[in-house]
Amino acid sequence: MNVPHPIPYQGSKRHLALEILRYFPHDARRLIEPFAGSAAVSLAAACYRRARSFTLNDINAPLMALWQKILFEPQTLSEEYRNLWQRQLGREREYYDMVRARFNDTHRPDDLLYLLARCVKASVRYNTLGEFNQSPDNRRRGMRPETMSKHISGAALLLAGKTEVMCGDYQSALQRATPADVIYMDPPYQGVSGRRDMRYMQGLAFSDFVETLSELNRKQLSYLVSYDGRTGAKRHGQLLPSGLNLIRVEFAAGGSSQATLLGRRAKTYEALYLSPALARRLKLIKAGVNPLPNLRLPATLPNPCVRKPADVPFENRISSNAAQ
Repeated sequence: MNVPHPIPYQGSKRHLALEILRYFPHDARRLIEPFAGSAAVSLAAACYRRARSFTLNDINAPLMALWQKILFEPQTLSEEYRNLWQRQLGREREYYDMVRARFNDTHRPDDLLYLLARCVKASVRYNTLGEFNQSPDNRRRGMRPETMSKHISGAALLLAGKTEVMCGDYQSALQRATPADVIYMDPPYQGVSGRRDMRYMQGLAFSDFVETLSELNRKQLSYLVSYDGRTGAKRHGQLLPSGLNLIRVEFAAGGSSQATLLGRRAKTYEALYLSPALARRLKLIKAGVNPLPNLRLPATLPNPCVRKPADVPFENRISSNAAQ
């Protein structure tokens, strides 16, 4: 079975999710994603049974409202998307602009899903007022309703009944983490800017993030971080400090689309950092031993399995921990 992905999102880790799962402990009680985005890693972890429950958090309130509707009203959302998709036919650009204007005024979850399916390269862009301002890809109409419905229902089947949806800053989501959990973080890309990036509701200051990781180490929490990468010999972003004692591994992420546009060939690589507590949990290192850089962990994954929907409904809520 293919892992469902109802939310198209540039930068999603859907193609690297299985590689990332190889560094998950087998005894994870809960997976926490403080920068959930499209939740590609949580969906893969649920499909491959690498965690028993999940916490999805993001500062982007409309995005988390969309996740709530995916999990708790999948049939309604599928029908709403179908209606939007069908109403665009024959006037695609005009209709997109209308939906975008309405979303910026109302933040309707179905409008956001339609915009993500239609916008250029599934790439979210916001202006200085926090309004969605990405243009449509005029070459396509977005994911067909039948396909989108399968992804929505598949995601709900995997996560509903065992997932908490939160809206707030990443530090609030981390406050409740315990040593029995595993945390996966895919923060805003730090190779371009600090606190402000038009791709995100809110940027991330390097020094603040390093301080947070240091605190997680003090609490002996197990976490993984996707944070930097390179194209050939050119590095993107600042490496996390060696003083955090993290294990750093690299994954081949395919060819560089930017290099292709310029008529060149270049392979891209993305980095994943493992915390000391996670390394000990995976028995990669012993207590008191410094991690080795670029250590690879051979592991296999069980066959994916979709379980029946939970009999007990999950509490329908979004916890707001930050000013919107």
